[in-house]
Order: sequence, then C-alpha cells, then structure tokens
Amino acid sequence: MAQPTRRVVTGHDADGKAVVLIDGAARNVKLREATGLTSTLLWTTEESPAGASGNDDRAEREIGVAPPPRGSIFRVVDFPPAADLGEVDNAAMLREMGIGVGQGGVRHASMHRTKSIDYAIVISGEIDMLLDDSEVHLKAGDVLVQRGTNHAWVNRGRENCRIAFVLIDAKMRNS
Repeated sequence: MAQPTRRVVTGHDADGKAVVLIDGAARNVKLREATGLTSTLLWTTEESPAGASGNDDRAEREIGVAPPPRGSIFRVVDFPPAADLGEVDNAAMLREMGIGVGQGGVRHASMHRTKSIDYAIVISGEIDMLLDDSEVHLKAGDVLVQRGTNHAWVNRGRENCRIAFVLIDAKMRNS
C-alpha cells in the first residue's frame, strides 16, 4: 500500500470564521487490482463553478477515474514499477476505472481515455506516458496538461512513482 496522503480541508464555522474542517490521512484509498496502482481520492466537485460552502467531505464517495459531468476530481496515484506487475487485463482495468469498454487502445493494455482536461504533477519517481504512437518520460517536478488523449502510464523504474492529478470535465471533439 502507498504512503498515506495527509489532507487538510478548510471551511467556515457557524460564525463564518475560517477554520480547518479536516486534517489527517485521506481515507478513500483504493488498490486497483488490475494495474496494481493505488488511488487516493482527495476531493470532487459536481458543478461549475464549484460550490465552496458546506461541511460535507466530498471525497467520501465511490467514483471512477473520470470526473462527474461539469465537475472535477483531485487525487494522488501511486504507480508501482511495471516489473512488479503481471499482465494487465484491459477490460478489467477499464471496469475498475469506471471507463466504458472500447475506450482504450491496442498499443498497451493500460491504454485509456477520459473526457477531461487533466493536470498531472509528478511528486516523486519517474514514469512514461504512452500516447498512440509516441511517449514522454516524466520525473519528479514535471507537470503535464493532458487534453482528453488516449494514453497509458508505465513505470519502468525501480521505485513507485507518485502523481497528483486534477481532472476537470471537458467537452471533447468526438463527444
């Protein structure tokens, strides 16, 4: 299992004073069995502009990889080294991610696509992002803006790679 992610969420008390509502290890942690990665959900929104009031914990829910319509998702994902994994079953991976069958690709078993703009910040480690006919190597400190592209993540290193992701629902050309 991945190192816990501390999550601090602010809000307002009954008098309107700014306060910390949540401070502790994020609890919504999922081990994705098909790929071996660990996904920690930190926050979601279901509207735009996003609501900033209330005291509900918007990470206490079941949700796939893609954000809700008109919403967003904030999560941290830990990718284990590919050498530590067996073969990836594309159909099982897509089911676990909540993505429809036929949304992946043939280049790699982990290929998938979400209808979103994704901001990715590599926190630690290194990873390769495969596209349909190319790839890019990313390391700690690198950032990526991904615009609804078909892709796969492959950690060819020897250590876990941790990435923070913010996914925002997007209108795609083919949707």
